[in-house]
Amino acid sequence: MPDHKDLAAQIAWAARALRAPAITATWQDLAHTARQAGWSHEAYLAAVLARQVADREANGVRIRMAGAHFPAIKTLEDFNVDHQPALRRDVLAHLAGCAFVPAAGNVVLLGPPGVGKTHLAIALGIKAIHAGHSVLFDTATGWITRLATAHATGHLPAELKRLRRYRLLIIDEVGYIPFDAEAANLFFQLVSHRYEQGSLLVTSNMPFGRWGEIFGDDVVAAAMIDRLVHHAEVITLTGDSYRTRTRRDLLAGDPTAITRTTSTN
Repeated sequence: MPDHKDLAAQIAWAARALRAPAITATWQDLAHTARQAGWSHEAYLAAVLARQVADREANGVRIRMAGAHFPAIKTLEDFNVDHQPALRRDVLAHLAGCAFVPAAGNVVLLGPPGVGKTHLAIALGIKAIHAGHSVLFDTATGWITRLATAHATGHLPAELKRLRRYRLLIIDEVGYIPFDAEAANLFFQLVSHRYEQGSLLVTSNMPFGRWGEIFGDDVVAAAMIDRLVHHAEVITLTGDSYRTRTRRDLLAGDPTAITRTTSTN
């Protein structure tokens, strides 16, 4: 029977070979607990493996969060649904489950500035990350810059293919700046390339009826909308801007206004 030192060396070697550092970090403490509690061999093994799985999942979440490039951290728990009475809680709960991502479905959030579209987009993106999906966030102008650079260097097909590795792309603020014809074409290619292949989450301050103004062409806008909404949940948010409401409440002396403005976009 190998002594404790030999066993420790064997376990450390095996953990390195398996790239399982959590086993190295936890097996001795868990062994002590197992002896004290009278665990079976199977229970001890299950506990060690569970620690490794939890560690790997946590590392995966950290890596995916860093790679998503969110401008801020916003959660569903921080979103004040009371300010959006038209937003059905069952729909929001369904989206939070992220079943739309593996199904290559889309989400479109429409509404005026300041009603929480970006907050919801980021929050759903974070839910997708915790569900194991890769996410990439940018504004509409950021996406166009990325695609235009790839197009100018002859790498647009490769860039579109690379983006397919992300299960969810978030395109924020469509409509704040009109697109020229080239930008509209690039955006259409992105939407078309994702169609039934990967999920999009799009926010816009413009209703679909005005997307022709954004893209400078009603036909292009209609074709884009058709692909976006074919497998999509479209949510319209209404009401005053949170920032306008907070400013009004501050002037009225509401002490909770500062808390609300720091937690909601």
